[in-house]
Amino acid sequence: MSKVYLVGAGPGDPDLITIKGRAVLEMADVVLFDHLASDDLLAFAPAHAERVYVGKKKSAHSHSQDEICQLLIDYARQGKTVVRLKGGDPFIFGRGGEEMEALVDAGIQYEVVPGVTAALGIAAYSGVPLTHRDHTSAVTFVTGHDPDAIDWSKAGLSETLVIYMGLSHAGEIASRLIASGRPATTPAMAVRWGTRAEQSTVTGTLENLGERIEAAALKPPATIFVGEVVGLRDKLNWFEKLPLFGKKIVVTRAHDQASGLSHKLHAFGATVTEYPVIEIAAPEDTSAIDAAIAHLADYDWLIFTSVNGVKYFVDRLDASPTDLRSLRAKLCAIGPATKAALEAMHLKVDVLPKEYVAESLVEAFARIPLEGKRILLPRAAVARDVVPIELTKRGAIVEVVEAYRTRQPEAPKNLNLDADWLTFTSSSTVKNFIAMAGLTPFAKARVASIGPVTSETLRAHGQTVHVEAQPHTMDGLLEAILANSGPGSPSHADCPAPLTI
Repeated sequence: MSKVYLVGAGPGDPDLITIKGRAVLEMADVVLFDHLASDDLLAFAPAHAERVYVGKKKSAHSHSQDEICQLLIDYARQGKTVVRLKGGDPFIFGRGGEEMEALVDAGIQYEVVPGVTAALGIAAYSGVPLTHRDHTSAVTFVTGHDPDAIDWSKAGLSETLVIYMGLSHAGEIASRLIASGRPATTPAMAVRWGTRAEQSTVTGTLENLGERIEAAALKPPATIFVGEVVGLRDKLNWFEKLPLFGKKIVVTRAHDQASGLSHKLHAFGATVTEYPVIEIAAPEDTSAIDAAIAHLADYDWLIFTSVNGVKYFVDRLDASPTDLRSLRAKLCAIGPATKAALEAMHLKVDVLPKEYVAESLVEAFARIPLEGKRILLPRAAVARDVVPIELTKRGAIVEVVEAYRTRQPEAPKNLNLDADWLTFTSSSTVKNFIAMAGLTPFAKARVASIGPVTSETLRAHGQTVHVEAQPHTMDGLLEAILANSGPGSPSHADCPAPLTI
């Protein structure tokens, strides 16, 4: 049955959408989104869902309000589940009431999913409690796009005043508040893109806030806060003190594997741009791995050198007539992520090298008898041959089979690669990134490498490696960036684990 959902997207940080809001997005056929809704939220909608931009900026409206209402009605009458994704909350200066009236008049079924409005989210991320027992017990929200429409002599009486859409008139509004009896020394601030990694804040008093906004060249969208509670910001500001706040970091991992690192970087305040330079795919010819799986009981060891190797091996195992009951081999994993992938199937790992590179893996077998032992190594089509060569020298019979392949995707368009950090997690990410984006992004950015092989490839292409992960894992990469992003940066171990939804 068709239905329209008016969903509050929250103030900007995509993690602030409600659980219900995300669930509704995940079943949408059509998403109508505005200028203030985070682009990251659109990824929650199914691939087949139509995405329609209906945003409004000060002098650039893609659709009139009447046109937006009609689109909601038209899509619903086509039998589709429609999500109207609105920045903040639908009912706080979001024109949700008008859209709901239009749906009622058209006989369209609808539901409202509230969101965290800008006043609440931005204040929290700016270290300003809107209410405080020692300072205020009243809060007023007003819209400032038309100063003549507000009686500032009344609005100004509120102990805490939040002004939406008033940046262009900040000086005029301040003058009117002062003229209405508000002290010129009242603390005030304006926050642009609040709750996002690019949050920018200008503080002052009613007397000078307009001048400071102009001097900082602060542009919409921004929200203004007035009141004694703004004075608590210096003490309570937490978001802008995160160790990676304001840092722009490019993640080059495959799209479906980038989210873990991206979420952690984001949790420490970074602006993250995902620029996937690798796609992981099944082999074009699976006959070799299928044949190996058909004789799974013949192997003494299975060695996995990546999570992808585990995933695609299991995919072919699932497609075969056999299952894990045929497995008698011992298991080796190159690192903790690969080990975790095997343990997720209730399999125990017998060998884990001290360092998560091929040379250390070979060293881990130094005291294990291998003469005549059969070893299966499911891995990428193109990979270093250190492991099979060195174990063969020890008398092992090593069979390498293609479990998956990597390929270079089409270069993402219109992404800003002007970054503080570029991250690389394999030699392939280095080569593909240079092929797709060129060398220009390296000019200003620092380079973070996951390990020595990746670092060697970077240097071979004339690039400086500023930090190398130790250990050679995603967490090690994060740790290295944190340790080299300013004085006093906390270590990963000292910071709380980021929430993911």
